[in-house]
Amino acid sequence: MEENLLPLLPETNKKRPNLLTVLCILTFIGSGMNMFSSLVIASFYDIFVQIAQEFAEKFTLPGIDMLLEARPLFFLVSGICYAGSIVGAILMMRLKKAGFHVYTIFQILLVLAPMYFMHYSGPGIPDLLFSGLFVILYSMNLKYMS
Repeated sequence: MEENLLPLLPETNKKRPNLLTVLCILTFIGSGMNMFSSLVIASFYDIFVQIAQEFAEKFTLPGIDMLLEARPLFFLVSGICYAGSIVGAILMMRLKKAGFHVYTIFQILLVLAPMYFMHYSGPGIPDLLFSGLFVILYSMNLKYMS
């Protein structure tokens, strides 16, 4: 008799899709590393600029010009935005739809931040591609979130 009632009971444990789990783990890794590095650079900005200037004289390394052009506030804001992305991923890992919105807002801010702080004319193509791809992939999992 008990077996017949089981299908009528609401499902309390939702299964998280594998794609959502992988996306969240990738977000934890990528945003976590970027958050850490942004906050360290913001904290020790003068030292990093000095080292970057020495490297720029000897080598051509991508990204050094951004470090020299940006200010500590940019790295602080970026670190906070990466932390916000992690919070969004944690919520999505718990199947909360609000996590998608939190994540998306912070990704938009991360794409716009260089334009505001360093007066770039437009967003970086890699930033748009990665942020856009993750937002699209996360949005495909919204049906599993409440």
